[in-house]
Amino acid sequence: MSDLDPKLTFESFVVGPANRLASAAARRAADSPGTSYNPIFMYSASGLGKSHILSAVAHQAKKSHPKARISYITLEEYLAEMAGALEKGEREQFKDRYGEMNILLLDDVQFLTGQPEAQEMLLRTLDHLTSVGRQIVLASDRPPAEINGLDARLLSRFSGGLIVDIGMPEYETRVAIIRKKAEARNQSLLTGVAEMLGKYPFRNVRELGGALNKIFATQDLEDRQVTPQEIADLMGGEQAEGEGSRDAFSSFLSQLSQTVSESVEANEAPWRKAVREAVDLAEREGFSADLIKGFLDGYEPKQWKEIVAKFRADIARLREIEKELDRLGNPWPDAAEGVLKDPERLDEAEALLTSVAERQRAFPKIGPGPRLDQVKSLPGIAVKAAEQLVAVAKPEYNPLYVWAREGELARALLGASGRTFQTDKPSSRMAVTSVKDFADDLIRALGEGVAGAWRERWWTVDLLLVHGLEVLKDTERAQDEFFHLFEALKRRGARMMFAADRPPAEIEDIDDRLRSRFEGGLVLEIEADGAAVGAEAEIELVEAESPLPPSGDALWGEEAEASDVPVPVEALSGEKREPAPTMGAKAGETDVPTVESGEKEPTEAAGRRPGGWFPSSENAVLYWPHLNDLLLEELE
Repeated sequence: MSDLDPKLTFESFVVGPANRLASAAARRAADSPGTSYNPIFMYSASGLGKSHILSAVAHQAKKSHPKARISYITLEEYLAEMAGALEKGEREQFKDRYGEMNILLLDDVQFLTGQPEAQEMLLRTLDHLTSVGRQIVLASDRPPAEINGLDARLLSRFSGGLIVDIGMPEYETRVAIIRKKAEARNQSLLTGVAEMLGKYPFRNVRELGGALNKIFATQDLEDRQVTPQEIADLMGGEQAEGEGSRDAFSSFLSQLSQTVSESVEANEAPWRKAVREAVDLAEREGFSADLIKGFLDGYEPKQWKEIVAKFRADIARLREIEKELDRLGNPWPDAAEGVLKDPERLDEAEALLTSVAERQRAFPKIGPGPRLDQVKSLPGIAVKAAEQLVAVAKPEYNPLYVWAREGELARALLGASGRTFQTDKPSSRMAVTSVKDFADDLIRALGEGVAGAWRERWWTVDLLLVHGLEVLKDTERAQDEFFHLFEALKRRGARMMFAADRPPAEIEDIDDRLRSRFEGGLVLEIEADGAAVGAEAEIELVEAESPLPPSGDALWGEEAEASDVPVPVEALSGEKREPAPTMGAKAGETDVPTVESGEKEPTEAAGRRPGGWFPSSENAVLYWPHLNDLLLEELE
């Protein structure tokens, strides 16, 4: 693939009436390859943004589909590569290489003139790619019908997709481009400069960029800002549109055009004007307007006011969700790509926000009470073991399991350990809970459809403190989740301390694997040393003031792999729309390893698409890049 300019993205592309259709079609091709218009054939004069759009498709597709095979190549490069393959007798290999692409982006298609062999090869490639649902986007400086000597079969293939031209940017778009380029160059322009420069009839965006470079150079070299009055001199005396002397006929045409335009707008049906304005506003801000744009090609829709109002409300809600995600520190930015700019995917955006809020929810802190160095009623060996667990970089005794027939003794040690840790490691993440509260919280998460985010929240703690382990016997699903949590934290090197009123061997009806892991650490029985524990055993939890991000020093200097954290599937979905299938996957298959956490096989009600099943919101599914890490059974 040709080297991509990182600046040529959809975000830096200014959309106006002259390129709106091309931009919208290209965005759809990048987000959902092969599902709408295929092939897309764009044409325009040089310098109007064809190559920018092709690069933007490649950038966007790489974000939306990281595993996709994308080729962005000029026809000249395609011909050179084909010639080399033919010389080496590798014709079939060349054909197969392009036949394996998920997205083929081909620039300068006009050079197919006089290339019959290249046309034949491209024809076969296009037929193969379209037959398997892959995306093709082509660009040329002229429409297909004007490419001399173009094979009639290729012309038919091009015409069977979407052919769209990119016109000259009008005044408003030129001004928007000027401002965008100034922002990208960290240049400030005085009020009126962009508007004055935008009045000049540039033949393409490259010429506009050249003129803007003169302004930037003047400002940099002379250490001042150019004024609107200087634009005419910098442009070499060329007259701007609407400025200086114009002949009578030119003035007449301009006035006539303005009159006709005003007349058309004045007589435009109210419903059509409302829809058009809603579409224009949405697309200027980068939102997809496909939901209502189709109405412009038909008759007045019933309840059009409600339709437009809902569309505007959905756009406003997407803006709110984006701001809230930024405030929360969205841990899954890739999941937000595309979702936050498409009103049709509002349900997915809402689900993502719910999951992020759950994932970033802060754990409660322990209220006032004695620290480890202030505990007087517990035996020294137990206190020292707890001190080592919460203070030493690599504690020897981890997990630490403490028990006492009088359960408050064990809770007192656990509470003092937590207070010591949250004082000494304020930026680290600590979770304190009882088994009963853990189970209740799981039930809540399952009911709200955020089990994946709930699980990730627990899996990222640096110190886990759990008391009341004796009631594990009364749980089922919570016990299974507790086992997975234990394994996840063990892999990360996190610390764990458990408190109960009996040793692991006496806890009935729990998984032997879980029991063996408790016994694999240090198990201590503790008794009161001197005065009764009393209030020291109370563990009062206080809600944290704000969500805590994942700890930067979670492993006290040891790096944790980002891939060791599962991405909750429900964060990527809504009830109405499933994620796009994995690129290249066959029907019914997926290359994303999943592990079910106690649920049954998803039914048809969960929704299916080519590329694999997708669960409904009540299913708890883990995504884990390293499949071997999920083999929790010990092999004998």
